[in-house]
Amino acid sequence: MTSQLDVRAEGGGTGGDGSGRYASVNGLQMYYEVHGIGRPLVMLHGGMSTIEVDFGKSLPSFAKTRQVIAIEQQAHGHTADIDRPLRYEQMAEDTADLLRQIGIAGADFFGYSVGGGIAMLIAMRYPELVRKVVFAGGTAFNPDGFHPGLIAGMEQIQAEMLVGTPFQQSYARVAPHPDQWPRVVERVKEMNLSWNGWPPEEIQAIQAPVLLISGDSDISRPEAAVELFRLLGGGVAGDVHGLPRSQLAILPGTTHITLVVRVDWLVSMTNAFLEAPMPEEPS
Repeated sequence: MTSQLDVRAEGGGTGGDGSGRYASVNGLQMYYEVHGIGRPLVMLHGGMSTIEVDFGKSLPSFAKTRQVIAIEQQAHGHTADIDRPLRYEQMAEDTADLLRQIGIAGADFFGYSVGGGIAMLIAMRYPELVRKVVFAGGTAFNPDGFHPGLIAGMEQIQAEMLVGTPFQQSYARVAPHPDQWPRVVERVKEMNLSWNGWPPEEIQAIQAPVLLISGDSDISRPEAAVELFRLLGGGVAGDVHGLPRSQLAILPGTTHITLVVRVDWLVSMTNAFLEAPMPEEPS
């Protein structure tokens, strides 16, 4: 891994073993962790969350066979906020720049919720960095993909409503400025309310195979996952036309929040997808 960066070991969170580091990226001191060895797997957390909350249960399993690079975005976890809007596009650029700095290209990506959106944008805009993508939770490509009223309902969320949740507690443990929790909540709300989605043609242009994983009671409608799957080449009779490069999984009895604790399913499905030959590779 590299090191012309401003990088230092940091305790706390899942990085208490010395795996935590910082890189100077676009005005951020951006926190990331490196675990294990093998083919790189970049893990991207969800909104208002941290590596610890979203991947504390699954990351150790992935790190048994892979080099896991887990990153915390602007205003999340160990990465302090700076004076600029919080946007998917900027987070994708930050993540891409960090990976270039540390010498990572052609990596696999596992993104949960907002992190899945970031991974998809990287596949659209920085394809040289991406081999395969897993987008888990909230698998929609525009606001219409979410259950009616859900996005508008975010306007009602207040920081005090989340006090005592794993999100707030993890932030309080690891953030450089724990008192900025209300600002984080407002930042993420504003980002989600301003998100207009991605053009279908940009999704169709993605060359990397994508595994979509959604809960059957997720924040996005099951139909939205199917719509996205079709844009990625899915929805064909595989026995007749062959399997598409992308895949879709709907987890039964699973909500948006509980998806990340379905570790046995997530790890087995993800490993099977990532370890399969690329479409152009012989089986």
